[in-house]
Amino acid sequence: MTNASAPIIPGARAALGMSTFAFTACFAVWTVFSIIGIKIKQELGLSEAEFGLLAGTPILTGSLIRVPLGIWADQKGGRLVNLAVMLSAALATWLLSYAHTYPQFLLAALGVGVAGGSFSVGVTYVSKFFEKGRQGTALGIFGAGNVGAAVTKFAAPFVMLAFGWQTVAQVWATALAVIALIYFFTTRDDPDLVARRRTGAKATPALMQLEPLRRLQVWRFALYYFFCFGAFVALSLWLPHYLVAVYHLPLIAAGMLAAAYSIPGSLFRVFGGWLSDRIGARRVMYITFGVSVVCTFLLSYPATTYIVDGIDGPITFRLSLGLIPFVILLFCLGFAMSLGKAAVYKHIPVYYPDTIGSVGGLVGMIGGLGGFLLPIAFGALNDLTHVWTSCFMLLFLLVAGALGWMHLAIGRMERARTPSLRELPELPEMAGLQPNPQPVRAAAPPRAAA
Repeated sequence: MTNASAPIIPGARAALGMSTFAFTACFAVWTVFSIIGIKIKQELGLSEAEFGLLAGTPILTGSLIRVPLGIWADQKGGRLVNLAVMLSAALATWLLSYAHTYPQFLLAALGVGVAGGSFSVGVTYVSKFFEKGRQGTALGIFGAGNVGAAVTKFAAPFVMLAFGWQTVAQVWATALAVIALIYFFTTRDDPDLVARRRTGAKATPALMQLEPLRRLQVWRFALYYFFCFGAFVALSLWLPHYLVAVYHLPLIAAGMLAAAYSIPGSLFRVFGGWLSDRIGARRVMYITFGVSVVCTFLLSYPATTYIVDGIDGPITFRLSLGLIPFVILLFCLGFAMSLGKAAVYKHIPVYYPDTIGSVGGLVGMIGGLGGFLLPIAFGALNDLTHVWTSCFMLLFLLVAGALGWMHLAIGRMERARTPSLRELPELPEMAGLQPNPQPVRAAAPPRAAA
């Protein structure tokens, strides 16, 4: 529960607000290929798998650097590290506008992906300004910076159609550099860094910060985030292309409708953090996975034409998901994912308060890798199956597996914590019986008289 009487650390509000603003800008740059990639695909004549690789390459960089950036943020302070991340990504995004060949685009995309590393820096930085009872809400607000994906989907199509995709890259790069400077000059160093400077204490060595990564629990959290965040990013990149191809929408309309998924998947993360503080992150994860299983199952059903032999001849009918039901289900899926993203990161400061940078970086890295691998898998499945909804089939299998693992792990923890649970009957109708009844032995026959 939140301790409402706990004092607010000086600079906490500015750190949270500006970090969220900066992360929004970084996320807008990080997902820019979801729009300009469609034009580049047409110019270069790329296949579905090649487009998926191009769209996912920035996600690869932003994922792999999250662990070292999280550790550096713990050691050097998130404020300075985030400035370096944002300026580096701005330079790479500007240089993207000069690419002409597919290898050049892939190389530029690796540099653009540095923007994605700002997440682990921001989590480490922001969490140090808030006590445990407020960290869920604070990190939920910060994570709402995912709405940067919607910013790109709303604005980039208009800029691209008016001035070309090169202008999109240059405008996004300039905006990111300006926001980086505003962020740096309006925030202060985190309390842990200030205390270490005052006392001369050394930061936790990198090897010690990596020690928790040996625990299976950390990797279980990473799988949760692989779906909640990785699939969110993957769909943010894939949906404009999907809507254009499946529903034959113009690019601007596709970008707008894709934002109907990105916006709830971002802004409701704030609610997810607040809800995790109130009812617990575990319950929120059950809600997330339960809703997501239903939504992905319905979205995965391909348009199908049936022919039934009727009394008077064949009867033909067709089942398909129209545009409006598709957008509604997508909104619900984005809402569920937003709750899960916040709930996963509610766990980390509670279980690993001294190694937030490394654990949060690893979880973020695995989640980001989902954003890299899944678009490639979506494209490969399209090429292999020639079924557009195959992307949602894959997501259904992923979330069903995560839900099953979580439920089994929680059951094991509960039985270990309360040994008496092992004696409960497996079936409700056995509740009145002894848990381990002893078999009744038959009486020995009387021995004959000698």
